[in-house]
Order: sequence, then C-alpha cells, then structure tokens
Amino acid sequence: MSPADSGPEPLNPTARFSDRVEDYVRTRPGYPAAVLDALRSDLGLRPEHAVADVGSGTGLLSRLFIDNGNVVYGVEPNQAMAEAAVAVLGSSGRFHAVAGRAEATTLEPASVALVAAGQAFHWFSVPETRVEFERILRPGGGVALVWNLRRLDSSPFLRDYEAFLRHWSTDYDEVSQRYAEPGALRALFGPRGWREHSFDNVQRFDLEALRGRLLSSSYTPREGDPRRAPMLAELPRLFETHARDGRVDFEYDTRLFVGRLS
Repeated sequence: MSPADSGPEPLNPTARFSDRVEDYVRTRPGYPAAVLDALRSDLGLRPEHAVADVGSGTGLLSRLFIDNGNVVYGVEPNQAMAEAAVAVLGSSGRFHAVAGRAEATTLEPASVALVAAGQAFHWFSVPETRVEFERILRPGGGVALVWNLRRLDSSPFLRDYEAFLRHWSTDYDEVSQRYAEPGALRALFGPRGWREHSFDNVQRFDLEALRGRLLSSSYTPREGDPRRAPMLAELPRLFETHARDGRVDFEYDTRLFVGRLS
C-alpha cells in the first residue's frame, strides 16, 4: 500500500484509543492471578504497597492490584479511558486517577513501591521514562511490564484472524513489532536486567464480542475510513468458519518482565 492509500495520519499515542473506550472495556482481557504470584516472589509485592499503574487505560491491570489490596495510582493521559477506569474502580476507595504520562507522572518522589505498565510500555519514550520511574520509586522498588500477546498461529482461527488484520489494518506492523522490544527493555532496566515470565490466558467470544475486540485495536480503521465497513462485513464469514458452539477462542501469552532499576 502506498502512502497515498494508507488512510489518515497516525494518531498521537495519547489519543489512539479515545473512540474505542467502550469496546476496550467490554472485550480486552484482564490479567491472570499468576502475575501477582510472580511479583510477590520476584519483587516482594505486598498488599500494603502503593502501585503506580502507568498508562492505566481503563484499569484492567489496576483491577488486579486493587483485588490484592494495593492502593493504585492510575496514571493515564487519555481522559476518556481514565474516566472509564474510575467508573469501574473508583468505588473501591483504592484507585486514584492521575492525569500524567510515563515521562511525567506528576507523582511525588519515592511515593510507590512498584511501577507497572500493562499493554502500554511500547508507547513510552524510554530514556525519560526510566528517569521518571527512578524518581517515583521508593528505594528497592521494582518495575513490572506486562502484555497480553495474542497467539498468532496456535489455532486455525487465530491464523486466519492474523491474516484478516494484516489485510484490513492501518499500522498493524508498526505497532505489533514494538511489543517487548529487547532494546527498549535493556534501556529501561539497565545492567541489572530483568526476569521474564509467561502465562496462559484465554477469552471466548461470540460474534458481537469478536466485533468489539476487533474495533478495540488502535490499528483497525476508524469511523470515516472507507475500509471500515467492508472489514466489518467480512468478519462474520471469518467467525462462522471457525466458531464452535457459537464461540471462538482468543488465546494469549501473558508476558511479564520484572526488575529493579537501582
């Protein structure tokens, strides 16, 4: 596809999901409890520790920490996503929405024991982010980066869904190749390195939920893009080819990277 055919200019990462919040809340996966087990083992996470969830979005990762008893500061520059998180988690009394960015969280120095990011680190400017994380972490605090990474070829459905995305998406290659990029991890964690864990995760979708999951992705065509309607018209064929008992399985590897910066 030539640049002239490539559709609208890429959005600033802060705004990429503004028109996808409802689908994001309904269809994006949470994180398995095994993530907490690893953080307890590797970083000594305890319920009394304050956590900064940076790029907290609609609060999917924050929920895991809140259920563990932690106070969570959800640092999120996108107002629509932050409001969705407050609507779901605000009543817990342990979630505090913070208008900030990874590079400038606005949190107090040495105020949190853990900095975490779910599905977000690949959007950060790493040199500035490392400086900011070191500033807000208490001595001995740790960092956890986590992604739910959709498996690309573990089933016929997932193989065909991957081909579907590549056909219809806007900047899929650019975004997907940035997940857990080794150079960025080295720049963040430095010479001390990190530990990596991987866990199984799965969602089951009917057609309507699959549609929402598709539209929750920032690289699928937006409203007004001429590719959007034909993409959605083609989705039922993909679903009907692979559905069993009216559902398809979205399988993920939940990848967790943990370490200390100093």
